[in-house]
Amino acid sequence: MNKLNYKKRALRIRKKLKEVNKNRFRLSVYRSSRNISAQIIDDKNNKTLIAATSIKAKITDKIKKSDMAVYVAELLAKKASEKKITQVYFDRGSFKFHGRIKMFAETLRKKGLNF
Repeated sequence: MNKLNYKKRALRIRKKLKEVNKNRFRLSVYRSSRNISAQIIDDKNNKTLIAATSIKAKITDKIKKSDMAVYVAELLAKKASEKKITQVYFDRGSFKFHGRIKMFAETLRKKGLNF
């Protein structure tokens, strides 16, 4: 699949989500072949409120990728609870909702984020 199609899919998903969720922050997820990162974004002010990534954790060689997704989700949920953020909407971008993305989302739900 061509890179342009991935961008189109991501923009199409984001557009639909923004129409439905006017008063929530956006939880954007990016997954590469080795790492995963996420950030909570305030689209009204165009500011990133919270970010978490597996690159800064320096644990990429020590644990499996699925465990890394759970670790980053727990880190993000902890930072969100400190800033009292409970309502977000999940922007998965061009990634399908399975595998590491699904594990990431389920961990966030268990830790108290609603989406």
